[in-house]
Amino acid sequence: MTTPTHLLALDQGTSSSRSIVFDRAGRIVAIAQREFRQIYPQPGWVEHDPIELWATQIDTAREALAKAGLAAADIAAIGITNQRETTVVWNRRTGEPIHNAIVWQDRRTAPTCAALREQGLEDLFRQRTGLVLDPYFSGTKLAWILDHVAGARAAGERGELAFGTVDSWLMWQLTSGAPGGAVHATDVSNASRTLMLNTRTGLWDDELLALLAIPRAVLPAVHPSSHVYGHTRADLFGAPIAIGGVAGDQQSALFGQACFRAGLAKNTYGTGCFMLMHTGGDFEPSHNGLITTRAAQPSGEAQFALEGSVFIGGAVVQWLRDGLHAIDSSAAVQTLAESVPDSGGVMFVPAFTGLGAPHWQPDARGAIVGLTRGSTVAHIARAALESIAFQSATLLQAMSRDAVAAGGSPVAELRVDGGACINDLLMQFQADLLGIPVVRPRVVETTALGAACLAGLSCGVYDSLDALSALWQAERTFHPTLPRDRVAELMSRWERAVRQTVAP
Repeated sequence: MTTPTHLLALDQGTSSSRSIVFDRAGRIVAIAQREFRQIYPQPGWVEHDPIELWATQIDTAREALAKAGLAAADIAAIGITNQRETTVVWNRRTGEPIHNAIVWQDRRTAPTCAALREQGLEDLFRQRTGLVLDPYFSGTKLAWILDHVAGARAAGERGELAFGTVDSWLMWQLTSGAPGGAVHATDVSNASRTLMLNTRTGLWDDELLALLAIPRAVLPAVHPSSHVYGHTRADLFGAPIAIGGVAGDQQSALFGQACFRAGLAKNTYGTGCFMLMHTGGDFEPSHNGLITTRAAQPSGEAQFALEGSVFIGGAVVQWLRDGLHAIDSSAAVQTLAESVPDSGGVMFVPAFTGLGAPHWQPDARGAIVGLTRGSTVAHIARAALESIAFQSATLLQAMSRDAVAAGGSPVAELRVDGGACINDLLMQFQADLLGIPVVRPRVVETTALGAACLAGLSCGVYDSLDALSALWQAERTFHPTLPRDRVAELMSRWERAVRQTVAP
């Protein structure tokens, strides 16, 4: 019997669940994807049905294996990557969720975060976790569920409930009923997004748990990202498969882009946009509105990254399709945007769920400014696309300032991935704004690839980071062409537009 070398990545995202089978060379063998419902109970609230997350994920996993013509015995290991801060709480005995998952975009805990800031706790949380007090992160979402579901807080304190980000929820489902029992665990990259982990030490922090009123009994075990967490129950795929890697989607993408050393950076263009720069083994706090997070780590040795988060990236194209009905499909946005030479002075700030880094304004709301009688839907479409690049350029400017302040160099090139990076118009405009090369790899599914690589390391498919670096290849490099004085003018107009989204 030959040793299996294929890897199965479970990529549970904000709008869809996907599963991808990779071969040892990092090539995609098969892919399956299913969208699921977005639930909006009231303005600013976003939820998912955890049962639907699990059902779509397991269905796509089976479909991908079938498309690849492979069985469980052909898969060396499973890697899991996930939408990160999205919060699930379930009953340990029944495995049933006690509430819908509260999605990372959800803003219902903004008053809780404001109250903590008013108590003077912002600096304590930043020093311990690397994060800011914002409803984006999991801790206040977990506290909300415990306080708003009848009997939940008492049940949590009795150890009857389990909390997890989506990776933990999937692992529990994959292993529930397996000989070793259900696994309740997460990796350091996901745990570092909760406001409850001391990111420097990699341990849950008792003082932060007390401030958030979180019982330790609900928390998962924390492991390195490349680690054999357990094995799936046999009936799911016909035989058990090792779960060998877990990482939050953005840290997984950083790993899949082979950004293994300090100074290398990537930007993922998905529902939101997420820029990460590897900073090595040192915790480097940001002084420019970014956050410090754990990078995916292949062993027990801590790795860190600086991150900037844009809440609405590719989702602005979905809004053009579903809200404004300006396009019939997301793919049509480039054609519409290219029908005009520029945005005609229109600026579109898609702050539908507030502004993320480096502004951190949860109360901001979207705005389209600079409209004239000559403005058309094509100008708005172009401004929507350009908004993704403007927001990302703001992040890179902040990141480079942090890097220089820490004794490093500005980011020299940006590796890109995610669904919107296939848009050449957007990538060229991004390079123009940044003034550095933007590099698109041959495999743009780097989030899933990162999870597969982490799993491959734990099970012996790969023996080193050098072996993984050799897998990464560029498909196209976009070089800046716009004069820097024109870029400065555009960025100034963008910043004026951003200021108009925040109520005085």
